[in-house]
Amino acid sequence: MERFLGRHPKKIDAKGRVSIPAPFRAVLAHDGFEGLFCVRALWEPAVEAGGNALIAQIDAAVSGYDGFSPEHLHLAATLMGAGDTLSIDGEGRIVVPDWIREAAGITDEIVFVGLGQKFQFWAPEAFKAFEAKARAAAAELLARGREVRT
Repeated sequence: MERFLGRHPKKIDAKGRVSIPAPFRAVLAHDGFEGLFCVRALWEPAVEAGGNALIAQIDAAVSGYDGFSPEHLHLAATLMGAGDTLSIDGEGRIVVPDWIREAAGITDEIVFVGLGQKFQFWAPEAFKAFEAKARAAAAELLARGREVRT
């Protein structure tokens, strides 16, 4: 299975367009999704993005609840209803809409961060701060995991 990997900083041009990193475009092409599905991240000032694999993750989360329950409604409205499918032009670019800029605090630069089956958009400084927290949390998780296994 192909994965979104790495961190890719990019400039947004004067028309509001940014080129999706070539390795990410290759994963999207293999995935077969037309466009790029995006939804605001729940816990950080970032935007989740991807194709069929991301939508399958969302479907799995939502389908765990009865279709008429408040839980289903809340998850579906947040993860599906508030999402947007962006068009990718022939040169592999998207127009970064205002809602993404507002959700992630993005101005003229953006960082694409690979997370396996999905990736995120971040403002560079926000990602830098998050990365420091994430590294510390990841080290703690791995240390705890070793303690449990020994």
